[in-house]
Amino acid sequence: MARSPLASPGATRALLEAYGLATKHSLGQNFLVSDRVIEKIMDLADLAGTERVLEVGPGIGTLTLALLDDAARVVSVEMDRSLEPVLSAHAAAHPNFAYLMGDALAVPAEAIAEAADGEPTVMVSNLPYNVAATIILDFFQRMGSLERAVVMVQAEVADRICAKPGGRTYGAYTAKLALLARVTGRFEVGPGNFMPPPHVDSAVVRLERAPLEGAGDVARVSAVIDAAFAQRRKTIRNSMSASGFAREALDAAFAACGIAPACRAETLAPEDFVRLAAALDEGE
Repeated sequence: MARSPLASPGATRALLEAYGLATKHSLGQNFLVSDRVIEKIMDLADLAGTERVLEVGPGIGTLTLALLDDAARVVSVEMDRSLEPVLSAHAAAHPNFAYLMGDALAVPAEAIAEAADGEPTVMVSNLPYNVAATIILDFFQRMGSLERAVVMVQAEVADRICAKPGGRTYGAYTAKLALLARVTGRFEVGPGNFMPPPHVDSAVVRLERAPLEGAGDVARVSAVIDAAFAQRRKTIRNSMSASGFAREALDAAFAACGIAPACRAETLAPEDFVRLAAALDEGE
């Protein structure tokens, strides 16, 4: 049985023609046309029927229709207003669906919670690739109710999300996201699964909320991470001092944490930044 009636090139093309729509490259629109990929996304999402699901960038609702079968409630946020008639038709047919038009990064969390009949507990999305990384971190930061996320992103973004210290793709973004969540699944998605095919490879990543011990003030630790990576090719001492941290305070904090001042930020684990932030706070 198909998970989504729209997950095929013919069905997608027919719906676009029926509504007089076309894909918009400026919004990163590439419609998913593979039911096999939808099935794998749903398996990774592992919905039990009680979840309030947040979806960002539903497009014509291909993934949405699969989510509606398995979730208690789905609220989708879409930026392209030309897609509103399609989403309105889905809402008319499915009482457990609501949508909001607007930029997901600007829509208030309270508005999303109201539309979802409560704070969302899971995010499942084929994200707009140009803002995917920002959306993932933003929603984990400002929506404490999110227990997990299953998101389609550009493969290189997935590499950054999954990176380990010392690796080429490990950076400030990886470390900041790791303060809040851990990767528990991933699979690759080729360009041929979309219409039109994108010029990049894609991947679906599952993240589960798992706050690092001691990282209570995420904003403070994130500021330390940003300073450490601000000048990536420099030592952590030079990068952080150039970002406004006093050298004397840095040296005391490095000594307290057992961190070499001459190391580079990319060699440190997220837990190291938590300890460094705490040591800097104690030294103030």
